[in-house]
Amino acid sequence: MVSIIVAVAQNGTIGDKNALLWHISEDLRFFKRTTSGHPVIMGRKTYESLGRPLPNRTNVVISRTAEHIEGCTIARSLEEAIAMFPADEEVFIIGGAQIYALALDVADRFYLTRVEHDYEGDTKFPEWDESQWQLVEQEAYPCGEKYPYPFAFERYERVK
Repeated sequence: MVSIIVAVAQNGTIGDKNALLWHISEDLRFFKRTTSGHPVIMGRKTYESLGRPLPNRTNVVISRTAEHIEGCTIARSLEEAIAMFPADEEVFIIGGAQIYALALDVADRFYLTRVEHDYEGDTKFPEWDESQWQLVEQEAYPCGEKYPYPFAFERYERVK
């Protein structure tokens, strides 16, 4: 099973200069709790922004040029990365924008953190057709422990 997990600002922004634009402790904990013990697939730039493999996860980096990244498996395409795992294993696509755009066509599940604030940035989440997805779970917060704006955790399943 292929799952997308992403936090998106109200205006579609997901990052700027290969960095996160907000710090929502609850979202970081949600990401860790949701992806721990599962494979994560990311593009090379996303890996570089993390700076290390994520612990307790099989890290797969999609790159056309990289030969070796310590602690990670290299794949040349999203299809190759997904094919490394059994179909019944939940595999998480964690970015960036180009990988998300490819994954929207093949994902079964979509974990979306809606950040109810606009941010300026150079990276946007690709347009997606909400009619292809059914909202199955939602948890909204007026603000975070240390974050002043509302946000919500949403889980969608692809409409069959």
